[in-house]
Amino acid sequence: MNRADDRSWGAHIWATLALGLPLVGTQIAQIAIATTDVVMLGWYGTEELAATVLGSQAFFVVYIFGVGFATAVLPLAAQAEGRNDPTHVRRSVRMGMWILLIYAALVMPLLWFLEPALIALGQKPELAALASDYIRIAQWGMFPALLMMALRSFFAARSRAQIVLWSALIGTLVNGVLNYALIFGNFGAPEMGVRGAAVASVVSSTVIFLIMAGWAVLHPRHLEYRLFQRFWRPEWPAFFEVFRLGLPIGFTILAEVGLFMAASVMMGWLGTVPLAAHGIAIQLASISFMIPLGLSHAATVRVGQAYGRGDMDQLARAAHTVMGLSVVISLMAAALFWTFPEALVSLFLDEANADAAELLRVAVPLLLVAAAFQLVDAIQAIGAGLLRGIKDTRIPMIIAVISYWPVGLSAAYGLGFGLGYGGPGVWAGLALGLGVAAVLLNLRFALRGRFLDVARA
Repeated sequence: MNRADDRSWGAHIWATLALGLPLVGTQIAQIAIATTDVVMLGWYGTEELAATVLGSQAFFVVYIFGVGFATAVLPLAAQAEGRNDPTHVRRSVRMGMWILLIYAALVMPLLWFLEPALIALGQKPELAALASDYIRIAQWGMFPALLMMALRSFFAARSRAQIVLWSALIGTLVNGVLNYALIFGNFGAPEMGVRGAAVASVVSSTVIFLIMAGWAVLHPRHLEYRLFQRFWRPEWPAFFEVFRLGLPIGFTILAEVGLFMAASVMMGWLGTVPLAAHGIAIQLASISFMIPLGLSHAATVRVGQAYGRGDMDQLARAAHTVMGLSVVISLMAAALFWTFPEALVSLFLDEANADAAELLRVAVPLLLVAAAFQLVDAIQAIGAGLLRGIKDTRIPMIIAVISYWPVGLSAAYGLGFGLGYGGPGVWAGLALGLGVAAVLLNLRFALRGRFLDVARA
């Protein structure tokens, strides 16, 4: 491909999809792991399922903040790759892994003593005890789960993300088989209940990490990066650069996750059926969101590589391409939600359930709001990804926190309870908060792009 072809819109679309689709598939595979846990523990027992939800949510909140540091590796490695600088790629990934190992070790005591925290928050002692049984095993998976995210950033920065997808698919299969064996005692394994689910999670995360690490070490395309050679050697400038970028990313992700957790609490105030309906709608919206989320990582890489080369024209074209693709896909998802809401909700319902008809009635309006939700959620995700590509994370954190909490949460409460719109009002408030974030993040990127053009001129 010559240079002119490389600058064509078609080349940009192809490169974005070639990088983005494996990352999208990886996100969907991770959702599949969580869904498998929920389904199998639901078969095993209601108390076990409820306790594991408590434990896994505690794990997730701690984990998702750590993901901020792994995500910070992505723009640093992508820019170094754009400069053809394998040494700085290695330093960024290695120091990112150092930070993640330190972080995982520091949060272990918090998870180990989850039981008294849950009791203090009003949970039933028997559920808190079961959740503790789960988390005291599952917490060891924090190390491989975070390290594999750093390796994902490495492969994505090099535009070699296929191994990330394949390792996630293998991990999903391992998790399903081990869950079936260890939760229920099948295949001659001991029946371990929630402990079995925790063991399966740790093993599957470890398998994914080992596959990715082995590929990074042994594949000829990655040999010159020498990721694990003299791993104990510190590179303090890279260490603090990852930390500086990763801290605001972690808070940004946590702010968004916290918004949706607060929305779940508010839906619980409306009753059991609205909360269950909310769970169905949010699961459908989450599955759909995996596509723009994967594309947002591609946005970070494509923009970061162009920025590393100092090519502002390619940077702008890469940004427009990924945004255009994300908008088109989000509109398709919205059309699906608008056209077939009853059929989509029914996938989660058992007709024998006495509440099925009421759940369908309550969930469908939420899904209709979620249709509009898709577009603004995708645009804000891509905006954040674009800004990370140029290493801009502090101001986006402030934008996100203000948009999600003072705006989004207040609007959700005001529309849902102050004006009496109930569940659809809560969801409309979420959409408003995400919409404000979408506008401000992309405005920030547009202004930063003009500044960079002037600076490079």
